[in-house]
Amino acid sequence: MEKCSKCGETTLIRSGFIRGKQRFFCKSCESYITIPNPNQPPSKKPHQTTIIDIAKVLGVSPSTVSRALNDSSEINEFTRQEIIRVAQELDYRPNLLAQSLNRGQTHTIGVVIPDIQRPFFAGVLAGIQEVASSAGYRVMICQSNESHSTEILNVQALVSSQIDGLLISHSIETNSFEHLKLHFNRGLPIVHFDRICNEIDTSKVIQEDFNGAFQLVEHLIEQGCKRIAICAGPPDLLISRTRFEGYKAALEKHGLSFDESLVHHTGFKAGESLVGLESWLALPEPPDGIFAVHHANAVEMMVELKQRKIKIPKQIALVGFGDDQIASLIEPPLTVFHLFPFKIGATAAKMLINQIVEKEQSPTSQVTIQGELRVRSSSLRKN
Repeated sequence: MEKCSKCGETTLIRSGFIRGKQRFFCKSCESYITIPNPNQPPSKKPHQTTIIDIAKVLGVSPSTVSRALNDSSEINEFTRQEIIRVAQELDYRPNLLAQSLNRGQTHTIGVVIPDIQRPFFAGVLAGIQEVASSAGYRVMICQSNESHSTEILNVQALVSSQIDGLLISHSIETNSFEHLKLHFNRGLPIVHFDRICNEIDTSKVIQEDFNGAFQLVEHLIEQGCKRIAICAGPPDLLISRTRFEGYKAALEKHGLSFDESLVHHTGFKAGESLVGLESWLALPEPPDGIFAVHHANAVEMMVELKQRKIKIPKQIALVGFGDDQIASLIEPPLTVFHLFPFKIGATAAKMLINQIVEKEQSPTSQVTIQGELRVRSSSLRKN
């Protein structure tokens, strides 16, 4: 005769089978135990307990189990407690995704960024994650790797995962937005940040692209620079065009002529800025100042200038848009326009979650995160 493994008594009664094991109820200690059934072949793979399993043990309907686990007032207290006890013994774990889909939300937001290795986007993600986590949302992150086709696949994958909303910063290649318009028109909340799209009436979080570029170039002019080159970004990228306009506006304000030979466009890839630097140094009158719309290009050019024994900032002063640790550690430290990426991410996440919660009642808006000119030794030609 079988004995109870908990109290040692033989007061056992059969209570069905669970995953190939005979189940008993001990009248003495009022516990359930299971004993392997020698005639039952072993299960090939683990089975996650369902409400059907609980219902079979207690001889009730699955709907009764479901209502009891969701604290329905229709179930009497004794039955509810028995169902909860058996659910705990069977290690029942609810399917959170299924529950979320039944309620129409997954509490998951998607994020598409161009390059996760760039410190700027890492800072943005930190801000997004902090706000989302505190609001009870999970974050799914995709990287387009500066590819339009990959960005399209990213969006499709996130939407297929039933995200409640999308945060996106576009790739360098992206110049059509049909992949977003489709989902936006179907009601998916979308918030742009950094690299935005003006063709869709989404909420947006931007930085001071024009004003930051203007301040950096004006600073070079105030330091005595008269021939200022620009290491610009892709011509079709909105933030690059805006920073380029800020550069030209500063020249115009101070009466300096615009020189096409001092303009070089890059795709933000390593080594591309050095092509422009080489052409500038070969000019009969090289530049005495350089503004890079991406600070990493400025750092790259500084290393090359130092190898050529060109003195910074005495011969050529440099400034860059954006900031990270390397910009402050390089010698001389680089003058930058700091963007506060964490705040950009946090603000974008708050806007998106508000849209998800308020749905149609939340109007679209655009928020500009103010930056900060941080003057360092790379541009200081005057005390």
